[in-house]
Amino acid sequence: MRLDKYLKVSRIIKRRTVANEVCDAKHVEVNGKIARASYEVKVGDVIAIQMGNSLTKYKVLAVNEFAKKDDAANMYEVIN
Repeated sequence: MRLDKYLKVSRIIKRRTVANEVCDAKHVEVNGKIARASYEVKVGDVIAIQMGNSLTKYKVLAVNEFAKKDDAANMYEVIN
Protein backbone atom coordinates (compact mmCIF):
# COMPACT_ATOMS: atom_id res chain seq x y z
CA MET A 1 0.00 0.00 0.00
CA ARG A 2 1.22 3.49 -0.79
CA LEU A 3 2.45 5.58 2.14
CA ASP A 4 -0.07 8.39 1.64
CA LYS A 5 -2.96 5.90 1.55
CA TYR A 6 -1.65 4.08 4.64
CA LEU A 7 -1.50 7.35 6.60
CA LYS A 8 -5.12 8.05 5.64
CA VAL A 9 -6.54 4.53 6.20
CA SER A 10 -4.82 4.23 9.59
CA ARG A 11 -6.13 7.72 10.44
CA ILE A 12 -2.69 9.04 11.37
CA ILE A 13 -3.49 11.87 8.94
CA LYS A 14 -7.16 12.60 8.21
CA ARG A 15 -6.98 13.32 4.47
CA ARG A 16 -4.97 11.64 1.73
CA THR A 17 -4.23 14.97 0.03
CA VAL A 18 -2.75 16.28 3.28
CA ALA A 19 -0.71 13.06 3.65
CA ASN A 20 0.54 13.53 0.09
CA GLU A 21 1.53 17.16 0.79
CA VAL A 22 3.37 16.20 3.99
CA CYS A 23 5.33 13.56 2.04
CA ASP A 24 6.12 16.04 -0.76
CA ALA A 25 7.40 18.53 1.83
CA LYS A 26 9.85 15.82 3.04
CA HIS A 27 8.42 15.70 6.56
CA VAL A 28 8.00 11.91 6.52
CA GLU A 29 10.75 9.33 7.01
CA VAL A 30 10.45 5.56 6.79
CA ASN A 31 13.20 3.54 8.46
CA GLY A 32 15.36 6.67 8.74
CA LYS A 33 15.11 7.74 5.09
CA ILE A 34 12.93 10.48 3.61
CA ALA A 35 10.01 8.76 1.89
CA ARG A 36 7.83 9.76 -1.02
CA ALA A 37 4.05 9.28 -1.06
CA SER A 38 4.49 6.34 -3.44
CA TYR A 39 6.63 4.33 -0.97
CA GLU A 40 5.21 0.83 -0.44
CA VAL A 41 4.54 0.38 3.29
CA LYS A 42 5.37 -3.01 4.82
CA VAL A 43 4.72 -4.51 8.25
CA GLY A 44 7.62 -3.61 10.55
CA ASP A 45 8.40 -0.23 8.94
CA VAL A 46 8.96 2.71 11.29
CA ILE A 47 7.32 5.92 10.05
CA ALA A 48 8.49 9.24 11.53
CA ILE A 49 6.40 12.37 10.89
CA GLN A 50 7.68 15.87 11.66
CA MET A 51 4.80 18.28 12.25
CA GLY A 52 6.04 21.65 13.43
CA ASN A 53 8.27 21.04 16.45
CA SER A 54 6.87 17.60 17.24
CA LEU A 55 8.29 14.35 15.91
CA THR A 56 6.09 11.27 16.20
CA LYS A 57 7.15 7.73 15.28
CA TYR A 58 4.83 4.87 14.38
CA LYS A 59 5.62 1.19 13.92
CA VAL A 60 3.50 -0.49 11.25
CA LEU A 61 1.71 -3.53 12.71
CA ALA A 62 -0.74 -4.22 9.86
CA VAL A 63 -1.46 -3.07 6.32
CA ASN A 64 -5.20 -3.16 5.61
CA GLU A 65 -6.92 -1.70 2.54
CA PHE A 66 -9.87 -0.60 4.66
CA ALA A 67 -10.22 -0.04 8.40
CA LYS A 68 -13.15 0.99 10.55
CA LYS A 69 -12.54 3.81 12.99
CA ASP A 70 -12.14 1.38 15.91
CA ASP A 71 -9.73 -0.89 14.00
CA ALA A 72 -7.52 1.88 12.58
CA ALA A 73 -5.54 2.29 15.82
CA ASN A 74 -4.59 -1.41 15.66
CA MET A 75 -2.68 -0.85 12.40
CA TYR A 76 0.22 0.95 14.16
CA GLU A 77 1.97 1.44 17.47
CA VAL A 78 3.23 4.85 18.62
CA ILE A 79 6.90 4.71 19.67
CA ASN A 80 9.23 7.41 20.99
